[in-house]
Amino acid sequence: MDRTPTHHDAELVLRLYELRREPVMRENRDKFLRGFWPKDEAEAVAVLALDHPLNVAYRQVTTYWEMAFALCKHGSLSPELLLDSSGEGLFAYARLEPYLAAIRAKTNPRTLRSTEWIANETELGRAVMETMRGRVAAALASKR
Repeated sequence: MDRTPTHHDAELVLRLYELRREPVMRENRDKFLRGFWPKDEAEAVAVLALDHPLNVAYRQVTTYWEMAFALCKHGSLSPELLLDSSGEGLFAYARLEPYLAAIRAKTNPRTLRSTEWIANETELGRAVMETMRGRVAAALASKR
């Protein structure tokens, strides 16, 4: 999507930032980003169980970013403007990406489609993902 961001785009990014600061969202973002480091498919799909300690955080974080990226995918928000202000959604996605087929098989084939789109179909998304994949690999290596 090659278009100049508008004031409307800026307002959406600021609103998304406000939503990220909401106390329950902030708590779940922290739980998920600190606590979810799957080393294999079994660990990645385990979070899908409703009784998993990170399930609520997983659902809130992934659906928040999926919503934000869907706004980009469908032309309501500039992907570049959103990604310029935060790479967090793709940092979370980089942990899920290797297990996406298994996650979709256990949930819904449309799971994280907008996130996958921004990661693979936008120039800045591809660049951010390169960085995030490296960060995730380094973090996982340090946890072994």
